[in-house]
Amino acid sequence: MAVENDLVLVYHEGNPLTFARIEAISPDIKPDWYHVKLLLLQIPLQVVTWILRDLYINGDTFTMGGKEMRLELVECPDEPDMDDGSAKPAGPGKGDAKVISLADLKKR
Repeated sequence: MAVENDLVLVYHEGNPLTFARIEAISPDIKPDWYHVKLLLLQIPLQVVTWILRDLYINGDTFTMGGKEMRLELVECPDEPDMDDGSAKPAGPGKGDAKVISLADLKKR
């Protein structure tokens, strides 16, 4: 089940609509139902609270106002392994890039 601080992709009628961060999950008076507070990551930011079953938080389809909705947990993709030569660095330098400390720049 998705938990607080997880990112989810909200689907509306089978199409991706927006990303959201789960701010809080608290139990409802009905068993297996929860108040899910979502921060919708769009402009302007919006906070909504939906009352959802545990199955819906896990990605099952539900309806809201007669429209099909679904939450899908977003997971960070693995970075390609640069040591085996299978992936090439992107950008103009292609391998001669260096790390720049933002803290050092701030001191100047």
